[in-house]
Amino acid sequence: MIEARNLTKRYGDKVAVDDLSFTIPGGTVTGFLGPNGAGKSTTMRMIVGLDRPTSGSVTVNGRPYRHHRAPLREVGVLLDAKAMHPGRTARSHLRALAASHRIPASRVDEVVEMTGLTSVAHKRVGGFSLGMGQRLGIAVALLGDPRSLILDEPVNGLDPEGVTWVRTLVRQLAAEGRTVLISSHLMSEMAMTADHLLVIGRGRILAAGPVQDVIDAATGAVVAVRSPQAEELAAHLRVDGHSVDLAQDTLRVRGATTEAVGELAARRGLVLHELWLHRASLEEAYLNLTGSAVEYRATTTETPS
Repeated sequence: MIEARNLTKRYGDKVAVDDLSFTIPGGTVTGFLGPNGAGKSTTMRMIVGLDRPTSGSVTVNGRPYRHHRAPLREVGVLLDAKAMHPGRTARSHLRALAASHRIPASRVDEVVEMTGLTSVAHKRVGGFSLGMGQRLGIAVALLGDPRSLILDEPVNGLDPEGVTWVRTLVRQLAAEGRTVLISSHLMSEMAMTADHLLVIGRGRILAAGPVQDVIDAATGAVVAVRSPQAEELAAHLRVDGHSVDLAQDTLRVRGATTEAVGELAARRGLVLHELWLHRASLEEAYLNLTGSAVEYRATTTETPS
């Protein structure tokens, strides 16, 4: 479990993390989302003691990270896959870490095989592709068989097979009761991987909770209806106080359930060809939540004709 209480970090006049309080429970995958500059990296660095909070506190498995006698056995971390000596081989890098943390050498062989690095384990890290570097970073995070994992953009540079592998891996780790905090800008992947979301912007929490709850709260579910009597149905729904958008024979109704729309149509003797609940995507919800919290926004220019 990872717990933050009023966690704050200032750099001079800039507030990077602003009074964050959250709990990341064991047995779940929590997606950590936010625009560039939102404070995600700073928060993760404070969790593992790389940055000291200006105020507030954060604990992992009940203690501040620096108080754990064997931190690699408590928390596996991937923050920067390139933070390795380029002249070392993958295996020698892992062996050095294992030796310094009293982890059996046999565990090195296990994580090498687990992460698909067997064929390149004796190659120097400096020659690794981005994807292989990510796999080695994940191997480092898994080395101590930790109870909690923090993975920053773990699928960056991976091919589709690698992305699927990471998704399966973190789901399996959570099923074993471990705490998994994972950040990514790939909304479709987070929608398939995460159980819960923690969304921040400008250092503050914008939303937190189960994935579908966050999506519904940010966008609202819409009942879609296709009917040859769409205009008449729309008029009745508006009388009942619902917001209705009509395009040809299809209605989009906010503030209603499929049951309510179906029952109203039945009472009025109106024919329905289709009736379904349309839920927004995580990407739509994310853009709604973070639209006003984007610190770095590109501008578009029109091409002269």
